[in-house]
Amino acid sequence: MTGFARRHGVVGSYAWAWELKSVNAKGLDLRLRMPPGWDAIEAPVRARASAQLARGTVYANLTAERKGVTSTVKINEPVLAAVIATLRDLTGRVQATPPTLDGILSLKGVMEVTEESEREDDRRAAEEAIAAGFAGALAALLAMRQEEGAALGRVLAERLKEISALAVRADAAPGRKPEAVKARLAEQVATLLAASQRFDSDRLHQEAVMLAAKADIREELDRLAAHVVQSQRLIAEGGAIGRRLDFLAQELGRESNTLTAKANDVALTNIGLELKTVVEQFREQVQNLE
Repeated sequence: MTGFARRHGVVGSYAWAWELKSVNAKGLDLRLRMPPGWDAIEAPVRARASAQLARGTVYANLTAERKGVTSTVKINEPVLAAVIATLRDLTGRVQATPPTLDGILSLKGVMEVTEESEREDDRRAAEEAIAAGFAGALAALLAMRQEEGAALGRVLAERLKEISALAVRADAAPGRKPEAVKARLAEQVATLLAASQRFDSDRLHQEAVMLAAKADIREELDRLAAHVVQSQRLIAEGGAIGRRLDFLAQELGRESNTLTAKANDVALTNIGLELKTVVEQFREQVQNLE
């Protein structure tokens, strides 16, 4: 399921911001990006996400920085002395433009910029605030996903109604009436007898029974109805039902395929093809649910 949320705040000298995005996935994949030095909050953040999310790839990006902290500039005297000594030694040996002050100061290690040391209490307070901020962003993300889930639930309910209606049409198809089945069997038996007169009556009876059983879609219709009822119950219950509905969608697809394969007239075949289309639409939407 898709969603987006953002939370930011300031605690002491620290400013932080969380940005969460989620996209569809079969399982849960939390991808954290945090600045160096904030590893202490990774474990609680992952634990909270795992407890409240079941599916989806979730991108969680944290930015955190200290503001209003006094910086101190210090010259590393030993390094500066070594650089000047080297420059003097090279004078006259190498033809080059004389060094400038900004060039010397830009050399690594000559000038050091340090920030005011952070206190342990301030750091711990920042970590707690950032973890709480993640909880708030996650709650907002879940709310957005729940809204999408409610809308998808209504769409899935409509697809299930269409599947039920098509199953009723298939059950009432003229080709399933006893007289139609009897006529088709008589025609098939006549074709077999025309091809050969060596069929014994027992074998012919067995063949007729097999043909009748092969054309019967009662079992498929019953299982379709059962899967529809289960799916409707899950949607009504709500929660993390995506994986269970995904399984039922596969079963609906299996029954609709079998029904279409058994169809023995044009009308029933058309109903089966329409049924397969609606079931596939149902299955595709289920992939978007948690």
